[in-house]
Amino acid sequence: MEFLKNHCSENKNVFIILVIVLIAFLFILSVSGIVGILNQIKEGKYIGQEIETKNTITVSDTGEVYTKPDLGITSFSVKTEKKTVAQAMSENTEKMNEIINSMKNLGVEEKDLKTTTFNIYPRYDYVERASFVQGTRVLAGYEITQSLQVKIRDLDKIGQIIESATDAGANQVGNLSFTIDKEDEFKKQAREEAINKAKVKAKELADQLGVNLVRIVSFNENGQAPVYYDNYSMKEASGIGGAGAPQIETGENKIEVSVSITYEIN
Repeated sequence: MEFLKNHCSENKNVFIILVIVLIAFLFILSVSGIVGILNQIKEGKYIGQEIETKNTITVSDTGEVYTKPDLGITSFSVKTEKKTVAQAMSENTEKMNEIINSMKNLGVEEKDLKTTTFNIYPRYDYVERASFVQGTRVLAGYEITQSLQVKIRDLDKIGQIIESATDAGANQVGNLSFTIDKEDEFKKQAREEAINKAKVKAKELADQLGVNLVRIVSFNENGQAPVYYDNYSMKEASGIGGAGAPQIETGENKIEVSVSITYEIN
């Protein structure tokens, strides 16, 4: 009898525990359901509505810095025409090697010398025939053209370098341009000027509109490549045939940076 009494007591305890667990589960399930319903209501509240927009104004301006270039870039070419490829190659190579050596003798470093073109073309002559007979092309020889790009860091030597190259055999000189080797500092100055001008413009615009500038929400920059403010001039002959060293004027380069700033206003 005592055994049955103890067994019933144990079953009663297990039942109570199961009931408690079931109630806790139902409570958690109910809370989750309520939270889900609230979230759906919250999401439904915004369906069909636009995302909140903020009032903004955008201003743009440009900064410009003028400075003298510190790097000249030009090219020297040797064009040779001979009956055979071997003859043209031999003469062309001899002249180009002399040009390269003359550049090095004037202080141009090897890293600033770069071959940019090397072409071999056959040359043909057109031979006329008798009347009503079509003429024919006859191989006349070969043409070789080799071009050397030269970076000149000592701009005072530009004329001397051109003269030396032509004396050594260059029969084509071109693409002379002037640039700035390290332009980051000048871009920084131009950017600072552009930003300051844009800020002043934004303040004036806000005052005229009767609004307040809150904060900058976007910024864009457009930097342009340096352009010539004053082109170079060659005041003597090009130097071909020993005419003398040309006088080269480098002028100034313009570095330009444009910025666009968007402000939140209230």
